[in-house]
Amino acid sequence: MSAFVHPDEIRSRFSAALSAMYRAEVPQYGDLLTLVADINAQAIKADAAGADRLAASGELARLSEERHGAIRVGTAAELATIARAFAVMGMHPVSYYNLAPAGVPVHSTAFRPVDPAALARNPFRVFTSLLRLELIEDEALREEAAETLARRDIFTPGARDLIATAETAGGLDEDQADRFVSELLETFRWHAQATVSAQTYERLVAAHRLIADVVSFKGPHINHLTPRTLDIDAAQAAMPERGITPKETIEGPPARACPILLRQTSFKALEEAIAFPGADGTTAGTHTARFGEIEQRGCALTPAGRALYDAALASKDFSALPDDWDALRRGDLAWFRYRATPQGLAARAESADLEDLIALGHVVAEPITYEDFLPVSAAGIFQSNLGSEARAAAYAVDPARADFEQALGRSVLDEMALYRAEQDASIAATLKALGLAEAV
Repeated sequence: MSAFVHPDEIRSRFSAALSAMYRAEVPQYGDLLTLVADINAQAIKADAAGADRLAASGELARLSEERHGAIRVGTAAELATIARAFAVMGMHPVSYYNLAPAGVPVHSTAFRPVDPAALARNPFRVFTSLLRLELIEDEALREEAAETLARRDIFTPGARDLIATAETAGGLDEDQADRFVSELLETFRWHAQATVSAQTYERLVAAHRLIADVVSFKGPHINHLTPRTLDIDAAQAAMPERGITPKETIEGPPARACPILLRQTSFKALEEAIAFPGADGTTAGTHTARFGEIEQRGCALTPAGRALYDAALASKDFSALPDDWDALRRGDLAWFRYRATPQGLAARAESADLEDLIALGHVVAEPITYEDFLPVSAAGIFQSNLGSEARAAAYAVDPARADFEQALGRSVLDEMALYRAEQDASIAATLKALGLAEAV
């Protein structure tokens, strides 16, 4: 039997193929990649020490390949199958996001690698949202939307077969892996032919533009692909110079010396030509949903840090959240990865106290990158690209996490538990390297 291709390698191949396809579909995405590459090169040149830290932690190596995508599925069956497809690529559902209170009729998770080594190889993520049909108030329209979704199959027979093969055999060989990438790519492809009439489309748009985006097409076309920048403020300022119109504000925390969590900006959604089916042929129309996005990722915050951040977000006053790595670490406000220095490995330390070891220069602490998403920012990006209409009151309902996980076919993972495990593992490995494991 041929050797299996590692899930990380399949993920890298799929991410590259998806990026190439999206670049062909949305030419401005290519401009965005060039812009981000230029900004990152400038940032690295301007901050050599910062670049060295990124290189030491493995962040620099993954930077140019890093992407997150977004798709929106319509049914529980679609969500469950996409979860199985992502599992073939070593991607797991992390965290639950309920966007309905912000006026967006979906709930979501992010499929991503969870092992630090896998993240270092390729941190490809896909923010995946499930439409909440129950939030369509018009009963007749809700039933029509459900019937329309029930008629489609967003996966090719080949993709379904290869998902099943990976599950039963335990992996895919070279030929199967390449065919899997090719077949699954069809799920993410843009289709200009609508599956509903122009009249139904307009009714769906009136209910919510996102509902129309999910229901009216053959599949969950990739909504955006997002490169990672080291300086999102510079990227925002440079976008108009490249003929790209950015959204008015950057979503997420304000600019800081010590970046935290996630900051995002985007360019306006494209108006794309579509064809509606009709009794006498097709009717030409347009659809506006897909856009370009840039993100800057900072440090992951602990539950205590997130509480401070959420309070700061509500009050618009971020002064209570320290803008200093040492203060964030000592205050247990952010997650850190610890490693022994060459000096520490050469010394014979007697104390296993991390603070003593850091003070002696035997150990360094590096902030752990935030790999997840912020519901408020996600909703802000969605709303800015789906029209300005707000329906928060209509959608202010209790979260439906249990329903989402039932549709998913598994529980979502807890992002805080993942960060804690990474921090704890790094401490244990550091003390072991220094010969201090038994002193803990």
